[in-house]
Amino acid sequence: MNKEHQYTLTTQWTGNNGTGTSNYKSYQRSYQISIAGKPDIAGSSDPQFMGDPSRHNPEDLLVASLSACHMLWYLHLCAEAGVMVVDYVDRANGTMVEMPDGSGRFTEVTLNPMVTITDHNMADKAMALHAKANKMCFIANSVNFPVRHVAICKIAGE
Repeated sequence: MNKEHQYTLTTQWTGNNGTGTSNYKSYQRSYQISIAGKPDIAGSSDPQFMGDPSRHNPEDLLVASLSACHMLWYLHLCAEAGVMVVDYVDRANGTMVEMPDGSGRFTEVTLNPMVTITDHNMADKAMALHAKANKMCFIANSVNFPVRHVAICKIAGE
C-alpha cells in the first residue's frame, strides 16, 4: 500500500501598490510563502519578468528543490552504504525556454554535486550512488524534464 503525504502552505500576493492589477506595470510581483512553524519565504517573479531580484523566484525554487532532494537522498544512501561524506556542495543549473506566446517550460536541470568523502576506496561507490539518488528523489520523479547530474568526488585531505 502506498503512503500518501500532504504538504500545505499559503502563498499570498504582497505586491498591490493600491491599484491592484489595473495594468501590467501597476503592481509588484512580490509574494510570501508561509508554512506553519517555519520561516516565511519572500518571493517575486524573475527580474526578467518585472520581479524583485532580491527575492526568490519560482524558477530558482524549483531548481533548489531538485538540488536539495537529490542531496538528501544521496546522503541517506551514503550513510546506508558506509560511505562517509564530510562535505557536499551543488552548483545546480536549470534551463527554461520561453515560448513566443510568453509561456515557458524547463527543458532540463543539471546538478553538479561536489562531494568529499573520507575513504578513497569508496569513491566508485560514492559516484554510483548519485544514479540511485536521482531515481529515488521525489521531486525529480515529479517533473517532466531530465534531471542530470555531473558529480565530482574528492577525498578529504587530498
